[in-house]
Amino acid sequence: MTEHSPTAPATANANAAAPATTRGAAPASATTTTTTTDQRAIRRGFVAAGIVVVCWSGFNIVSRLGGRSPLTPFDLAALRFMVSGLLLLPLFLGGFRPVPASGRAKTELWRTGGALSWRQRLLLALAGGLGYALLAYTGFSLAPAAHAGVLVNGGIPLATTLIGWQVFGLRPTRRALLALLIAGGGFALIARHGLHMQDPWHTLQGDASFLLAAICWGFYGQLVRRWQVDPRLAASNIAVCSAAVYLPVYLLFLPSGFAFASPPQILLQAGYQGIVAGIVAASCYSYATLRIGPTRASLMLALVPPISALLAVPLLGELLTPETAVGALLVTAGAVLGATGGSGVRPAAGPLADPSSLPSPPSTASRR
Repeated sequence: MTEHSPTAPATANANAAAPATTRGAAPASATTTTTTTDQRAIRRGFVAAGIVVVCWSGFNIVSRLGGRSPLTPFDLAALRFMVSGLLLLPLFLGGFRPVPASGRAKTELWRTGGALSWRQRLLLALAGGLGYALLAYTGFSLAPAAHAGVLVNGGIPLATTLIGWQVFGLRPTRRALLALLIAGGGFALIARHGLHMQDPWHTLQGDASFLLAAICWGFYGQLVRRWQVDPRLAASNIAVCSAAVYLPVYLLFLPSGFAFASPPQILLQAGYQGIVAGIVAASCYSYATLRIGPTRASLMLALVPPISALLAVPLLGELLTPETAVGALLVTAGAVLGATGGSGVRPAAGPLADPSSLPSPPSTASRR
């Protein structure tokens, strides 16, 4: 007689249940793989944001040099959009090539002619291109680079959070509000320092321009995340649409200082504004916004103020006053507090849910 093991029925039941488990729920290995992929995407998002921090720290110094040169703010904007627009024109036009019907997923925004309307394209260009650039360059011609580091890069997190809250219904967490409150103290110190400058009126005008530039970029970041815009499409759209709208007006009506600027001055601004700021930083910021959300991506930018303030001392000869130093430290502290506290917004039901909870665009490998 064959001896029956007491564990045999259990083994049989387990084997019988295996197909049901496979059909009814995702295997643990699949969940682990998804989690690992998400973690890698988040890490890449923070790396992209770090690249933006480096690019924009140099942007503050180079733009301040441009503001001191014979070049006008309109010249700097023209160089930015002309260089980046020409380099990204093939990429921009490639976005209109037809794709097979099977590839036209809802989140597929690259090489899909109807993914973004022209109204959306122009709005992205006005916020992240024309509005931001013209206001920032105007500020650089009137106020110190340290002020730009704090008010632009420190103001973007505040603007991003407030726009997300008031326009898109994304309520910030208590941690994010505390971070913004700390950063706000830094803004107040910078504004107070501006009142004691040799020409306070011009300095305050420059500071106001910096804050308006931050509002434009904050709005741009929210739109990129909400519309799930591919980073390549975002950068090429800013460059080409801004060039098409701005350059004819610039050539016909706006003052220029090119005749009085030296070739090295023009080449420095063309290379940095057009390539580093207009292409590298714009693409990386859009990528970071998609991967880690607009709140954390913008809060990472508040690491720029102390870097810009320190670089401005040897490179520009600008003094680092106690008020500017403390203001930069407060803004940076607010950035670190906000960036390490999750997405920075409270989840909400319905169409106004946290954009960071939206699905990320498919990777390039998955599209092939």
